[in-house]
Amino acid sequence: MSTEKDKRDFVQSLARGLEVIQAFGPERPEMTLSDVAKQTGMTRAAARRFLLTLERLGYVGSDGRHFTLRPQVLNLGYVYLSMMPWWRIAQPYMEDAAGEVHESCSASVLDGAEIVYVARVPSSRIMTINLSIGSRLPAFATSMGRVLMAHEPPERLDAFFRDTKLERLTDRTVTDEQKLRKILAAVRKQGYCLVDQELETGLRSLAVPITDRRGQVLAAMNMSAHAARVKKSAMIDTYLPALLRASNRITQALPQ
Repeated sequence: MSTEKDKRDFVQSLARGLEVIQAFGPERPEMTLSDVAKQTGMTRAAARRFLLTLERLGYVGSDGRHFTLRPQVLNLGYVYLSMMPWWRIAQPYMEDAAGEVHESCSASVLDGAEIVYVARVPSSRIMTINLSIGSRLPAFATSMGRVLMAHEPPERLDAFFRDTKLERLTDRTVTDEQKLRKILAAVRKQGYCLVDQELETGLRSLAVPITDRRGQVLAAMNMSAHAARVKKSAMIDTYLPALLRASNRITQALPQ
């Protein structure tokens, strides 16, 4: 619940400006003024002011009718990525793991109810789901998300289940809170998570945590494969050792 101090410290204009930026996406790479107003719930006049301000700052471009994000927006994410020394250290070890089993290798962090991809080494195999740095997926239905959730403090986990709707994405998606809590407890104990076609039919994924020298979880790292091509047992036998080796090497390479 917000306190009066929280309300006084909250800068609504900044929040709404960021809301305009986030209204753009893969399905809405360009929008008219009316589109932006509709997506953000703003009046046309308010949306226009924010768009023109963002355009003047270089974050938005316009052809006179349609608005698009400009490369300047990448600077916002780059600042975050540049502050993560573990990613620079992790890159070669992720590449080794991906080359060893010939699958893509990704790393993500938890952001609310979603995971955000912050590193990725793609493979030459064609996957149905298209992912890149910055991609977001629901944490509860992904292997990396469950690894990260499994290491969350109890109060944050309680808040997640209180505030998040567990939507069925395939006929295998676990949406029962108590069942999911048991899965998370098992993931924490065993040190890895295998998700079988809960995010997308035909997609299996295996993830492990990346920790610092103190054992604190920094991120999660995973590999995915088509269910028709790779059995679950093969993922445990082949992918898991490669991921664990990479994770351990990353941890040992991190500064103390």
